[in-house]
Amino acid sequence: MTAEEETLPAIPVLAAPAEVSANLARLAETVARLRGEVDHAHAVADGRALIELAKGVLMERLHCTPSDAARQLETLAERSGMTPLEFAADVVGEAAEDRITEVAQDFLARAEGEDSVAVRLRTAESGVLAAGDTQRVAESILEHALRPLGATAVAVWLAGPDGSLTLAGSAGFSAEEAARWRYVPPGVATPARRALTERDLVWFPTLAGGGLPSLGQHTLAGGGRAAVPTGTGGRIIGVVEMCWPDPLPAEPGRQRRQLEALAELCAHTLDTWDGVVAPVAADGSGDFLGELVDFVDGLHDPAVLLSPCLDGGRLSDFRIHHANVRFADPGGRPRSRIVGTRLLETYPLTAGESGLLDKIQRVYATGEPFRADSMAITTRVDQVPLTVLTDVSVTRFAGNVLLILRIQDDAAKLAVLLQHAQRLGRIGGFEENVVTGAITWNTELFALYGLPPTATPLSLHELTGHAHPDDAQAIGRFLRAVLHHRRPSSTAFRLQRSDGVARHIRVVAEPVVDAGGELVAVRGAYQDVSAQHWTEVALAATRDRLAESEQEAIERNRLALQLQHAIMPPAKGPIDMPGLRAAVRYRPAEKEHLVGGDWYDAVALPTGEVLLCVGDVAGHGIDAATGMVSLRNALRGLAATGAGPAQLLTWLNLVAYHLTDHVTATAVAAVYNPADRKLRWARAGHLPPILRHLEGAATTLPLIRGSLLGAVRDVEYREEEIQLDKGDILLIYTDGLIERRDRPVQDSVARLVTLVEHHDGGLEHQLDTLLTYSTADTDDDTCVVGIEVT
Repeated sequence: MTAEEETLPAIPVLAAPAEVSANLARLAETVARLRGEVDHAHAVADGRALIELAKGVLMERLHCTPSDAARQLETLAERSGMTPLEFAADVVGEAAEDRITEVAQDFLARAEGEDSVAVRLRTAESGVLAAGDTQRVAESILEHALRPLGATAVAVWLAGPDGSLTLAGSAGFSAEEAARWRYVPPGVATPARRALTERDLVWFPTLAGGGLPSLGQHTLAGGGRAAVPTGTGGRIIGVVEMCWPDPLPAEPGRQRRQLEALAELCAHTLDTWDGVVAPVAADGSGDFLGELVDFVDGLHDPAVLLSPCLDGGRLSDFRIHHANVRFADPGGRPRSRIVGTRLLETYPLTAGESGLLDKIQRVYATGEPFRADSMAITTRVDQVPLTVLTDVSVTRFAGNVLLILRIQDDAAKLAVLLQHAQRLGRIGGFEENVVTGAITWNTELFALYGLPPTATPLSLHELTGHAHPDDAQAIGRFLRAVLHHRRPSSTAFRLQRSDGVARHIRVVAEPVVDAGGELVAVRGAYQDVSAQHWTEVALAATRDRLAESEQEAIERNRLALQLQHAIMPPAKGPIDMPGLRAAVRYRPAEKEHLVGGDWYDAVALPTGEVLLCVGDVAGHGIDAATGMVSLRNALRGLAATGAGPAQLLTWLNLVAYHLTDHVTATAVAAVYNPADRKLRWARAGHLPPILRHLEGAATTLPLIRGSLLGAVRDVEYREEEIQLDKGDILLIYTDGLIERRDRPVQDSVARLVTLVEHHDGGLEHQLDTLLTYSTADTDDDTCVVGIEVT
């Protein structure tokens, strides 16, 4: 057995005294043998786990089976002149971009070409992750990671909630030495205790220089030592103490990062050390946090539950996870406003003079509870600092912190409530002794007047000098009522402060008389009502502007209706023209602000033909009405040229595109020749007309090509020609007759065709029926033109 193996920790076999039976001695030998077999199995498993990790990397990169990955690993290791274990360590180290890879590189640089260092480091990591045993973690770290750095011993301490330290694992120390240091009570100064308090690596070039007792202080008295706190999520759960037989440099230098990384390997086993279940994560996963909330609700003390906020693994703040019903916010805010917020956002001054935040962080990191009586807690509400005396208790529960803030007495609570009420209501109180002349103001009243708290309070008789001159009479009536008639009174005035700020103030006062009815004092309050005053002014101005806007809208709608009726009067009677009879029905929108641009026209042309047209300008209001007038008049003039419907729509599109203010419209234009009863027609994005024959059959005309008027400049329209017979009725309409929000247009057109087909009355009755049974729900203008061939 080598000297290093002699220093490895093992389960101590206590020598049985003479009176102990032989069976007990044999039992101890059996335990020692089984422990040796278990250690050997763990060592084999460590190497196997590393090789399996490397095989997994090769499977992912080469997209091969496990057996192919195993063959590749052996082949590549042989070509590289390395053992499979060494080659596996290189593969895993290259694939893993983590702290261990960085530490391995530092170790390799320090070891000056020792190829086995990376193997030992990865093997230590594999053993740590598979162990779940802090003793084996200590042995693996010492054997595979610390010995290349010259260290000869390591101790892993578990930090208790009370600040105590328990030796969870050690290597390089004798069993007797480890037994003597199995437990360190709270308050005992040791290197590990100092690292726990400072929450940082503690470096001792020589243990004697540190002047602190610790494990191995006699056998390693001349050597150096380092103690590194370890934990997860900003919470310290233990300390790793590493020992060297010789003195160390004055500073850790590049070794700091290596030692911190090695300490991190111990954190997960310390969480489950000695069979204790790891605490609930700080994110509240699991049922433990819910149970902790129930526990907080059951406390008689006002308490809040804080959860850590981790940014990149570093503790940056605490979130207020829960507050019980007994908790009274020192700032007077309801619980709903503080639960879920960050501690520094809600109580930024906790990071100031009181040092409360630092104490909460220390409790979270070390587990040592903190308690203090009469601590001054300052909070800021609406930019106003408020300070109250509270009894504070801070305790760590697993991954959370329980904070109890107890305001000391009811009088203080009432004073805080009153202060908040005056601040929120912008109310300042006063009392004036008319006998002695003594005047008392509270802090808020000095703020209302714009005076420092050290200024001399003003008497009621000086009120007029600080008010607007126009308010002098109102203030005079107020003072006579209070001082002379001795009855309560109030008034409003404009306060002119010395800093040039004018405020609207309401003052309320009541007289105080003695037993003989003589006035002895006046008490009352001032309230800043500037916000209410300006709100009323703004509301009145808004009402005036609204009335003006409503009047303007009424005038615009009236003008639009007048313009519409001037061009298209709602004619009732039929219009007799050569070879046909025409009837028109126009129904304006129910809402005046929806006055639209529907239009129609029927005019005899110089050629003896008849021009028929129906159109619908997009939009509503006076703009739509003026656009309708422009298009209707333009079409009338263009029709005098004798051109066909398609050509007329082509010209009308140019008018809409160039000569109007961005007007778009749909239209149907038709030219009827009474001599041969032929109708030529064209459409521009409009619904096709409906034709009803004398025998009763009805159908829509073909949907010929033709886009919206005014949308694009160059459009080519097509026209169709149909032969009409005596008694045929042609209906041209706008979409206001059929359009619905809940069904397609095609369904509405089909219903309209059916309605026309089953009607057997005259032309005018036909149009009245269509308007009566219209199911349109868009509240748009409706125009229907009916033509009966005679």
